[in-house]
Amino acid sequence: MKTTRRRIATALTAGLLGAGALALAVPSAQAAPQAVNPVTASPYIYLGAGYQPNVASTMSATGLKAFTIAFVLSNGGCSPTWDGGASAATNTINAVRNAGGDVIVSFGGWAGNKLGEHCSSASALAGAYQKVIDQFKLKAIDIDIENTEMSTPAVQDRVLGALKLVKQKNPGIKVVVTMGTETSGPNGDGARLIKQGKALDAGVDVWSIMPFDFSNGGDMWAHTKSAAEGLKNLLKSSFGWSDATAYSHMGISSMNGKTDNAGETVTLANFNSILSYAQTNHLARLTYWSANRDRACGSGGDGDTCSGVNQKANDFSKVIGKFTG
Repeated sequence: MKTTRRRIATALTAGLLGAGALALAVPSAQAAPQAVNPVTASPYIYLGAGYQPNVASTMSATGLKAFTIAFVLSNGGCSPTWDGGASAATNTINAVRNAGGDVIVSFGGWAGNKLGEHCSSASALAGAYQKVIDQFKLKAIDIDIENTEMSTPAVQDRVLGALKLVKQKNPGIKVVVTMGTETSGPNGDGARLIKQGKALDAGVDVWSIMPFDFSNGGDMWAHTKSAAEGLKNLLKSSFGWSDATAYSHMGISSMNGKTDNAGETVTLANFNSILSYAQTNHLARLTYWSANRDRACGSGGDGDTCSGVNQKANDFSKVIGKFTG
C-alpha cells in the first residue's frame, strides 16, 4: 500500500492538529457497544481521503458492524496525532457507534511520521498507544507496520515490547499486526517480526497480511491464497501451532479494484473467493483498503476515492459484511 493508499498521506500536515495532547483534544467518543467484535470484518476508512463514506448508510446496506479507522501517526515526537484530523476521527467513530457498530483504530501505515520510530522506548510507545485507547475506549488496535518501521529491527522490537505492555495494562484488548507480504508469504522482515513476537511474548492476537502490490500482477485470488498459506506455515513454525490454531490467528487485508501497481486488479470475484477461504478456515479477520474506494470512478481511473473497476456502491463491503470468522 504505497501510492494509491498513501498518496494523500505524504501531505498529511494539513490534516493534523497540534503537538502533544492537543492532537487528540476533541470531545470524547461514544462508548463502544459491548456485543460487536471490531476485529473480524472491518474495512479501513482513511480519514485523509477526499471522499468519506456515510458509515450509517454503508452499515445498513452491507451488514457491516465495524470499521478500521486510519491512521494514528506521530506529531514528530512521541505523541499521537491523526492523519486527517482529530475531529474527523471522533466524528467518524461516533457515527459508527451511534449506528450500533464499533471500530478498531490503526496506527502507522506507509507514509508519515510513525510512533514506533519517534518514541524512544517500548514504555513510551505503549504510553502513546494508551492515550488513544483511553480516549476512544477501544477494544482493539491495529498496528500497520510498514516501510522503515518494519525494516528496522530495533523499531520492530520496540513496537512488540510496547504491545506486550498494552496487553498487560488492558486485559481483553485485541491486538492486530498488519504487514505487507510476498506471494509466498511474509518476507524476511515479516518473518523476523513474527518470530520476535513469539520470543518477546508480545501477545499479538492476529497477524494480518496485505496480499497486493505484487510486481507481476496476475491472478490475485491465487496470489492471496498462496500468501495466506505462507503466513499460516510461518505461524505454525514460529509458535508450534496446528493448522486450525494458526488460521485462527490470521487476517487478510486486501485492496478493492485497481491496486497501486499498474496492471494489478483485485476483482469482486476475487473477493468472493477470498471470503470463502477465510470462512472455511475460520480466519480471525477479513478487511480491505478501503471503504472510501468502494464505488466506481466517473473518469474510469482509480485513486483514494474510487476503485477503478465497474461496480456498484458498496459491492466490496457487502462481501466483507458476510464474513463471520
